[in-house]
Parts: sequence; structure tokens; C-alpha cells
Amino acid sequence: MSSRFRRPKLFRRSRVLWGSFNLWRPRLVFWTGALAIGVISVGFAKLADLAQRTFAGVTQSGEWTWLLPLVLTPLGFVLSAYLAATLFPNSQGSGIPQAIAARHLHHDEDRTKLLSLRLAFGKIVLTILGLLTGASIGREGPTVQVGASFMLAVARFGGMAQAKGLILAGSAAGIAAAFNTPLAGIVFAIEEMSRTYEARANGLVLMAVILSGLAALGLSGSYNYFGTADVAPTILRDWVVMLTCGIGGGALGATFSGLALYAGIRIRRWAHPQPLRRMLILAGLCGLAVAVIGVVSDGQTFGTGYQQARGAVEGHALPLLFFAEKLLAGFLSMISGIPGGIFAPSLAIGAGFGSTVGMLVGGSVALAAILGMAGYFAGVVQAPMTAFVIILEMTGDHQAVIPIMAVSMIGYVTSRLLSREPLYHGLSRVFIAAAIRARRNVEKGLHQT
Repeated sequence: MSSRFRRPKLFRRSRVLWGSFNLWRPRLVFWTGALAIGVISVGFAKLADLAQRTFAGVTQSGEWTWLLPLVLTPLGFVLSAYLAATLFPNSQGSGIPQAIAARHLHHDEDRTKLLSLRLAFGKIVLTILGLLTGASIGREGPTVQVGASFMLAVARFGGMAQAKGLILAGSAAGIAAAFNTPLAGIVFAIEEMSRTYEARANGLVLMAVILSGLAALGLSGSYNYFGTADVAPTILRDWVVMLTCGIGGGALGATFSGLALYAGIRIRRWAHPQPLRRMLILAGLCGLAVAVIGVVSDGQTFGTGYQQARGAVEGHALPLLFFAEKLLAGFLSMISGIPGGIFAPSLAIGAGFGSTVGMLVGGSVALAAILGMAGYFAGVVQAPMTAFVIILEMTGDHQAVIPIMAVSMIGYVTSRLLSREPLYHGLSRVFIAAAIRARRNVEKGLHQT
């Protein structure tokens, strides 16, 4: 070939370099996104803690300030529900059902309605608003929607096309960074989000969890969410506690999830003629009821319940009816339509239930609280491996590995016998159905034109 048809060496080298950049660009963007999820999760956690402390400080600083929740909480619920319905649609509730639903949708436009940077921003702001006004919600579920939204957005920028795997990776990274539980993030993604094993997608999950975990570790250091526990069954009564927490916690969790799914159907039918007006009325009434419960419980049921659960894990018994009050406050917060998760409140309810069982039976309160969390959490989400791993990582109680595992399984089996549909997947059907209806309406309109 003559020299005039040969490309210059410099040009050929630049093509190689550009091709290499195109090969590495998606990876670099993905890694940057995973690190960013860790940073965002830590910032979200700190803001949520500040919001809770601010609410507690305002409502417990004087002789009559205990009456403030009766005004602040309903107003906060109404404002949060209004903003969620008008400015940030599909930000309501936990956020995990939205991420599950997005994995089942086939069009990018439909996914964007459930997972976007705009929704991620709204989810953070409105969850903090809820905690600032005393709602019984958590930040961990919202972190899943935030993580999935952020990962999907940066992946589009990087030219990555694996939407389902990226949603899975962002969700896992969010859970791992929120709780500082990397193994639980991986197990949660496989067991709860995908319900199957996909080798390539799980490679993305592992890398996202590692990088988001490193970012969170660099900012917050190494810690166990509930401190470090070192308790195990030693006497017969402790084994009775284990069985009671498994069966009772699973039944209680199934009751919560079953009622939540049923209430959701009834509320949507009731609100259909005037959705915004009626949902704001519902939010205000739920906020008032949550405020009354909080005042009656001396402020114990406001917020995530983290302090109460940690106290129980450390061996400090909670009031006998705390778990029932917290369950009712969490249920009302959930059906009100405001953004907020149920992870942390569920752990607080489980710890309260275990504490009550431990006191009544005469066993170890710390062990009972841990087992109560395992049984109730497995009953609510019907994901026993996630329940076992997340509680083991949050408490560091390696002396009770087998009891925690057994209670998680007993709670799961009990819940499945009473409520056949897992909570998050049941809630995700609402978003899937809405997306399908909207897609059909669009296609019908195009066909008519």
C-alpha cells in the first residue's frame, strides 16, 4: 500500500487512546456514582439526625412545649403530602417499591418517573421535613430510591445501558451506606430487590457496595449501627424468648404488612374523586393521631426510634406497650402519603416487642431485643436472609448467630402463613400498574392521531 493511503502514526495512536477512553469512561462514571452515593447517604443521615434532635429540643424545652406536636406534626404531614403530590410525584412512602417497580419497566421514560435526580432531591428534603415534625419514619428506605436514582442518572451520562443491574447496584449501595452494613446491602439486593441471582448484575452490586461503603467509612468511620452486643441464650427462658420472638414477631410483622396493603387499596378508592384534597385531609388526620400517640408516650414514638432500639440492645428495658404505640405511629405515618421509610421504625418496634417478651418471660432484655428485631423485621419484609445479616452486622452479636438466624426464619415462615404477598412487592404493583396505564394512554393517543 502506498504511503499516501497510510494513516499517520500520531492519528492511529490518538484513535487507540480515544477508544481506550470510551472503554473506561462507563467504569469511571459508575465508580464515581457509587462513591457519590456513599457521600450522599452520610450527609442524608446527618441531616436526618439533626432534624430529630431539633424536633426533640423544641418540643421538650419547656413546661407546655409538649403541646407543640399537636400543631407542628399535622401541619408537617399536610405540607409534606402536598409537596410530594404536586412537586415530587412518586416520592411518597418508602422508596423501595419505586425502585422495585422501575426494574420491571421497559421504557426509560417510565423509569424516570420513579427514579430521577429531581425525585432524589425531593425524597431527601421531604423525609427530613417529616422527621423535623415528628413523623415515625426512617431514612433507609428513601436512601434506596436516592441511590437507585443517582446511579441511573450517572449511568446515562456514562453511556451504560444495564438499567436493571444499575438500579440494583444503586439500591444496594444506598442500604449499605445508610446502615454501614455492606453484606446486608448485597443480600438485600439479591433477596428483596431482584429475587434472583444474576451474575453480571451482582458484580455491579458488589462494586457499588464496596465503593459507597468506602466513602461512608471515610466520612463516618467504622461503627456498628446499634453498638456492639455480646449476648447469647444461656438458660431455658432465653430459648422460650427465641421461639416467642420468632412466632410473635412474624405474626406482628404480617399484620402490619397485610393491613398496610389493604389500607392502601381502600385509601386509593376513597381518594379517587378528589385525590389531592382528600389525601391532604388524610395526612392531617394521621399527623394529629401520630402527635397524640407521641405525647401519650412522652415523646418515645416520634422519629426513627433509633435511640429506643439501641437502649434495648444495650439491656435497658422499654415500656411494655412501646412496641404497640410505635407500630401504630409507624402505620399511620406510612398510610398518610408522606415520604419516609419503615426500616428503622420496624427495628424499633421489633426491639420493643422483644424487650416486652424478655421482661415478661424473665430472660435477657438485650438478647430479646435483638431477637425481636429479627422476628418482626423478617415478618414485615419477608426476607429472612436480609433480616439475619442486617441485624448481625448492626449489633455485632456473633455469639447469637444461630438464634438470630433461627428467629428470622421462624418469623418469615409465620408471616408467609398469614400474609402471602411481601409488603414492598405488593406496594410496587401500584407503581407498575400506573406506568402501564399511562403508557397505554399515550399509545392510544398516538394511534388516534
